[in-house]
Amino acid sequence: MTSSGAQPSPPHPSPPSPASPTSPTSPTSPTSPTSPTEFQRLLRAQRVWDIDLPAFDPAEAPANPLPLFHEWFAEAVAAGQAEPHTMGLATVDETGLPDVRTVMLHDADDRGWHFASHATSAKGRQLAARPEAALHFYWPAQARQIRVRGRVAEAPHHEGIADLHARSTGALAAALVGHQSEVLSSSDELARASTGAWERAAAEPDADAASWTLYVLDPVEVEYFQGDVRRRHVRLRYRRNGEASERADWVRELLWP
Repeated sequence: MTSSGAQPSPPHPSPPSPASPTSPTSPTSPTSPTSPTEFQRLLRAQRVWDIDLPAFDPAEAPANPLPLFHEWFAEAVAAGQAEPHTMGLATVDETGLPDVRTVMLHDADDRGWHFASHATSAKGRQLAARPEAALHFYWPAQARQIRVRGRVAEAPHHEGIADLHARSTGALAAALVGHQSEVLSSSDELARASTGAWERAAAEPDADAASWTLYVLDPVEVEYFQGDVRRRHVRLRYRRNGEASERADWVRELLWP
């Protein structure tokens, strides 16, 4: 109680509440979580698989993943899929930092999936340090993906050069330019090197490109993905039952989407 005639002290004002990090008035949050950015609206407006999709019964898949790859590739070409022979190639450098780029598939046979590059390029150096890689094919015309993982080895040089000579003059010219992934001082320097390489490729169609290397990825795992409009995607994984070098049998298993 207070003494007679004394007025009670006014209550201390409460300190202002800090602004919520998600409040629209927060200087670090210019938009409300319920107000998407223009980029988010653009992203969310995109639709996928608004087309008739092929059926895929994994029970009818072959025991080996290679015939199914050949079958799906032919179907991708027939469906009008743009550049179905391009694929993502993921590697890891000596520090463990991953890297990825799009390259062309050169072949797929009993040895594995083939691709080529300069041994002196970034991917070539990474594969020399850590000879493992992953491949990724995406064919949206049929909502299909294929992923391949395994060890990578260099094919004999004569095989890589024969593969290069079987391709276009432009492919040979690009290989003859060299210097892939090196710092370029100017576009004029590239133009001069390219012009000289094209002239040599036309005059010497059997020219050798010393660092050009054909690589073969020997798979230990191959996954086939067939999209479904109701999100009941079919995922069939082939997994080697043992070391790849033993040419072990394949285990087939379904995965949850």
